[in-house]
Parts: sequence; structure tokens; C-alpha cells
Amino acid sequence: MRRAFVLASLLTLGLGAADDLAAQDPRLEALKTEALGLVQDRAKQVQEIVDMLFSFGELGMQEFETQRYLTGLLEEEGFDITLGVAGMPSAWTARWSNGTGRPVIAMGSDVDGIPQSNQKPGVGYREAIVSMAPGHGEGHNSGQAVNIVGALAVKEIMEREHIDGTLLIWPGIAEEQVASKAFFVREGVFEGVDVNLFTHVGSNFGMSWGQGGGNALWSVQFRFQGETAHSAGSPWRGRSALDAVMLMAQAWEYKREHLQPAARSHYIITEGGDQPNVVPQFATIWFYFRERDYPRTKDMYDAAVKMAQGAALMTGTEIDTIMTVGSAWGRHFSRPVAEVSYANIQRVGLPEWSKADIELAEGLQRELGQEERGLPDSIPELSGPVDLERSLGGGSDDIGDVSWNMPTVTLNYPANIPGGPGHNWANGIAMATPIAHKGALAGAKVQALTLLDLLLDGKTVAAAWSYFNDEQTKETAYTPFIAPTDQPAIWLNEGIMAKYRPMMRPFYYDPSKFDTYLEQLGIEYPTVRARPISEQPDER
Repeated sequence: MRRAFVLASLLTLGLGAADDLAAQDPRLEALKTEALGLVQDRAKQVQEIVDMLFSFGELGMQEFETQRYLTGLLEEEGFDITLGVAGMPSAWTARWSNGTGRPVIAMGSDVDGIPQSNQKPGVGYREAIVSMAPGHGEGHNSGQAVNIVGALAVKEIMEREHIDGTLLIWPGIAEEQVASKAFFVREGVFEGVDVNLFTHVGSNFGMSWGQGGGNALWSVQFRFQGETAHSAGSPWRGRSALDAVMLMAQAWEYKREHLQPAARSHYIITEGGDQPNVVPQFATIWFYFRERDYPRTKDMYDAAVKMAQGAALMTGTEIDTIMTVGSAWGRHFSRPVAEVSYANIQRVGLPEWSKADIELAEGLQRELGQEERGLPDSIPELSGPVDLERSLGGGSDDIGDVSWNMPTVTLNYPANIPGGPGHNWANGIAMATPIAHKGALAGAKVQALTLLDLLLDGKTVAAAWSYFNDEQTKETAYTPFIAPTDQPAIWLNEGIMAKYRPMMRPFYYDPSKFDTYLEQLGIEYPTVRARPISEQPDER
């Protein structure tokens, strides 16, 4: 995949000549100005996509309503749709080509939600639509609006101006379990892609290049098998798989003392037996191992395998399976593409926040005990590389696997409220309100401008591959965590969605009857408390 569009012509002309060609192209600036207007004309479409996906609230590997809605929209716009890509039924791609079809620009964004984060939008305190149901407690309902609307505006220009290129739109499936993108890479979904533009919700614009912060991640389930027996009548005849799980967990707790500061690890017991009076025959523990790079993350995994073997020996059980559920490399983003994208961020600027927008933000921040700082009024600087040896680690995202296979950047756009804890109901409050609508619209404008740069400036795509080949991957080769025999965990969240989807369906957004989801739910925007409930007087 290490190739670059227009490489041959650049070798002939030289990079300076390519710069001259870009400067002589009289269309680019005029077309970028036009693109801003075309995106603005689609503001209603941005709002409908954002609100619709919010109302679905689907969890990873079960994003079927989202798939049906988005692929239907894109098919009507002339995109060729492929469903179930890379062995994941809820995954898809949408492709549209013009002329020669080169360059190929991919645009991705995550679409899955968070368990138990169901929340009424625009209400600045905890109040669910369906109690304990899933919801968009991170904001993944907004990113596809950024990509789709930006792409449709540029597609209109490409058709009229006979601009060569291919637009490939794809979803991040089950990102919360980092369970899809490494499989997308392995199965060739990105074969032939020149640049990948990824988007992720934020509380401000953000763009970076080089080695990112955060950690790589290996998501693994260890399942033990023992033998049942009557827990009171003849417990000596049983071999408890749950004992093995608990011993492994305890062993890992001792290991924590000897991990480096950047390491992160967490686990849950997903299977622990059927009832107390039966010795558990099967038990499963699910680990996330996080470190700064592949070798250090693999060291954590290798240590855990030894602990599993020891736990099995101590309990007379066996390791039934060791299954990789998902994985993520650390992120590394393209400097040439990031610089072009950042210039477009500066051009677009932050949305104009209303008094109601700021009131909701401050009300939620007050509710959470955070500084009442409202919404952003300035854009941060373009970020550069992180020194992994001095990094203290953090979260993970499987866009990292994509970034080590082709030039990639992630555009953060300002659609959420600063101060949320993350993966929480509070992070869903803004996500079907004017804050999200305005932020996603601004993000779509940036995407449209960056698409035109990649298609027409005559230099950025080639420069991106030069950076990728000569700097990013010169000393680091991508080695996937997943084995050739590993398969996507398409069973994830089946039970949760089977339980809650029927309860959530009556609340799906209906744009044919209501202008916004807030209107459909009858919510006054914003709805906030003057003080958190903990500070209100006791009237008993």
C-alpha cells in the first residue's frame, strides 16, 4: 500500500514545480469558497443525521439501524454500497468515483454508543429516555454527518468540474471495544486508499501530527474450563473455573506494582457460573492491556498468558480459549495532511454559540462540579509528536492501526461540552442539540476544504506518502496484534440490544414530523438546574 498518487509526475516535475502548478490553479480557492456555501446549505441534513443516530443509540457490532439509515442515504446520492465488510454484519463501505478515480480519499468516523448512557439531550442533569439503556455517551452519533455532508458538497463540485477522484466513506464499528479497524486493514478494505481523513467528536477543534499520545491496546478474553459438582454435597469432586479466573485476577493485581507508569489495564468477569450451588464449569475474564507501543503491550499480554497457565495448574482446570476481541496500535498522523487540515480549521473557525448553548454548557459543568467555562472561544495550536519515553499514556483508538498503513489524520470538531467524564451519560447531553449540530457543520466544512486540497493542490498526497515512507515507517513496521485466525467478535452486545432495542424504537427520531429530536421529545432547550441537587436545600 506504500505508494503515492502523482508520484511519477512529481519525480518528473520536482516538488517545486508541483507547488507552482498548485499556485497556478485558479479554481481551487474559488471552489473552496463555493464548498463552504454548499455545506452550509446542507445544515438541515447535518442536524437530521446527528439526531437520527443519537436516537438509535446502538452498541458495537449491533449498529444495524445506523447502517440501514446511512447506506440508504448514500445510495440515493449515487454511492456504491457494500454491506458486511471484513466479516462484520453491521459494517459497510460507500464508494463513489469520478473520472480516473484517483486519488482515493477515505473518510471514517465511529458510530457505536456506550452502555447505560441513555440520556435526554438538552437536559443538563441525569434523566434518561429509557432507563439504563445504551446511548451516545461519547458522541459517536455526530462524525458521519461531518464526513457525509462534506463529501456530498465536494461530490457536487467534482461532477460539474470533472475532477478525478474516489470518495470512500466507512464506519468505525465497535470502537469502544477497539474491535473492527485492524480487521478492516487485514481484509483489504483500505487497499488503494491514498489518504484517510478520520473524524472524532471533541469539545473544540483539534488536529495533530506525528506520534500521538495514548496507548496501544490488546483486548483479550481468557476462558477456563473445569468440572461441575454439588457445591455442598460433594464440592471436592468439582474443579472451579471461577477459582481460576479469580486467581488470575489476583495475580494481575500483584503485577500492577511492577508496571511502568504509562501502562493501563482493566478487566471484568463476563462469565462466572450459573448458580452458587453448582461448581462453575466455565468462567471468563476479559482484559484490556494498554501500553505505549506494540512491544510493551505484548509484554503485558505474555505475562497474562503465564498467569492464566498458572491459575489453571493451581485449580486443576484448563484454559479453554484465549481470544483476541480487539486491538489498537498507538496513533501516528501525517504531518503534510495535518498542516493542510489545520489551515482549513483556522479558515472555518469556531461556531457562533448562542446564549442557550452556553447556558446548557455551564449548567452541566455546574452539575458535574466542574469549572463553569462554557464553550470554547479559541482554537488550540496544531499539536506535534509525543515523546513515548516520557509519555504517561492514556486512552486508545484503533484508528492507530489504520494510521500505520496509510497517511491518516483525525479531525476533532467542536460538538460536545468541555468537562464531561467521558463514556458517561453526561457526554451525551449536547449530542442532539444545537451545540452538536453547529459543531458537526463546522467539521463538515473543514472536511470539504481538505478534500479539495487533496484532490487539486497537486502536492499534499505525494508529500503525505513521502512522510509515511521516509519518516513514519522508516524504523517501525506494523505488526498486527490480531492473528490470521482471529475473527471479529460479532456477538458483542447482542443481548443488551435485544433487551433494549424494542424499548428504544418508539423514541427513534422522525424528521418527517419534527424539525429536531428536541422537538420530538418535547424538551425545552436548555433545561438546567440553578444548582446541583446535592446543593439544593433539604425540604423534608
